[in-house]
Amino acid sequence: MSLFKNIHFKFLLLSVSVAILILVLTWLLPQVIHEKIWEIYIFMLVISFLISLLNGFLLKSFADNFFNIMVLAMILRFIATLVFIGIEVWPGMENIILFIADFFIIFLFYLVFDIYAFLANLRPISK
Repeated sequence: MSLFKNIHFKFLLLSVSVAILILVLTWLLPQVIHEKIWEIYIFMLVISFLISLLNGFLLKSFADNFFNIMVLAMILRFIATLVFIGIEVWPGMENIILFIADFFIIFLFYLVFDIYAFLANLRPISK
């Protein structure tokens, strides 16, 4: 039972679900999926996992600064995504709007998960 309460297991379920969704949409509606979708997916997977590890470490060390740590995580994710989009789009890319739309949708999946994890941790930490 404790496996379903583990945040890393939930993150794995989200990542697998998003990958399956990408595969299904690639098969059903290939015109709405950019050719660099897997680069977007892997970037968001890695950055979200690293930020969650950083959050876990900082929250164990500085539990009093919960809000500051969560805001830091959101700012780091936002800056990393801007850098990634800039690096991908700068050399010239076809279908930039489709790339941004696909990136935004995957970003929202991971952002909603981050907010869910934030709200789930709020109750045990509150005093």
